Amino acid sequence: MKNAERRIAQRKSVDPIEVAELTSLQHYKVLARAGQIIDASTSGLLMSLTRKDLIPKELRDNLSLKELLGQHVVMYLPQMNLDLDGTITRADHVGRGVFEIGIRFSDDVPLYWRECLVDLLPEPGEFAEEETE
Repeated sequence: MKNAERRIAQRKSVDPIEVAELTSLQHYKVLARAGQIIDASTSGLLMSLTRKDLIPKELRDNLSLKELLGQHVVMYLPQMNLDLDGTITRADHVGRGVFEIGIRFSDDVPLYWRECLVDLLPEPGEFAEEETE
């Protein structure tokens, strides 16, 4: 049931959205100084970050971020002046020092708000098209 539950929401690839300071609310420490949201749905976000952006030495020195699973985190999106929080549901090393982290929105975030957020996130190339017109 859990796998089916994860894929109910339609995914949307987005132009990379800058993330500043991914912070653990359980340990009150910054986990990463930067990252990018690369995919979004009404259930959560997929974030990409590099090893050099990880702050704790024990995370930088590892090929696995599995210890982050289940942690409640908050991130700041400077382009939107927005704080988002959620729970890390997956953390995979995809190669060459790049990690993908899946974050499920907190249960207290209303569905209509999540739908509006996903609609507002730019699709790949959306900003480039506007600049050339």
